[in-house]
Amino acid sequence: MSEKILVVDDDREIVGAIALLLEAEGYEVLRAYDGMEALDRAVDPELRLILMDVMMPRLDGLSAVLRIRERRNLPILILSAKSEDTDKVLGLSMGADDYVTKPFHPQELVARVKSQLRRYTCLGDVNAAQSKRLVTGRLSYDPESRVLSADGEPVRLTATETKIVDLLMRNLGRIFPAEEIYRRVWDEETSYAPENTVMVHIRRIREKIELTPKEPEYLKVVWGIGYKMEKK
Repeated sequence: MSEKILVVDDDREIVGAIALLLEAEGYEVLRAYDGMEALDRAVDPELRLILMDVMMPRLDGLSAVLRIRERRNLPILILSAKSEDTDKVLGLSMGADDYVTKPFHPQELVARVKSQLRRYTCLGDVNAAQSKRLVTGRLSYDPESRVLSADGEPVRLTATETKIVDLLMRNLGRIFPAEEIYRRVWDEETSYAPENTVMVHIRRIREKIELTPKEPEYLKVVWGIGYKMEKK
């Protein structure tokens, strides 16, 4: 079965052109023409990726992204004529995974779509949505209740620690730079030292889940790159 993609833009010609491009690559395309319609379409459990315009009637794209993120973890690419860095940062901080500026090269758009789908399907996000419990060694995580257990006992985590664990457990083995963890968990990019902020929370999580926190078996640092939850 072909992967399903939602294209959202108030310009019907743009939606049609992108749909033709993606259908030629073998994808099934759903169409929406404003943010409210996007919310209705986004509940489709078979949906795998969303291309979202920013400036739209009824509900703008960024507001739609925020609301979709409350329910879905699938990749969202922002499409916008705005190219300023502040607009890109805003889109990413509100939950988008990538940002494509109009006008875009068709093959660049296809490449970005394929990259996001590959990450989503191969690195754990789809499995998290379909499988209730994620397990690695002594650790078990329920993405629905957001409860982490170690050796069968629930681990008491703060809200921020839970967000970090949720990200890493949904993507076992994937290395996340500290900056990306900060962006996804804190929903902002204004910190002057995100590495230090993330490091403090990582240390606290280790103290709660590792038998020997100074020699972690699960929550590991990959020097010069970032952090990962070891897949066992």
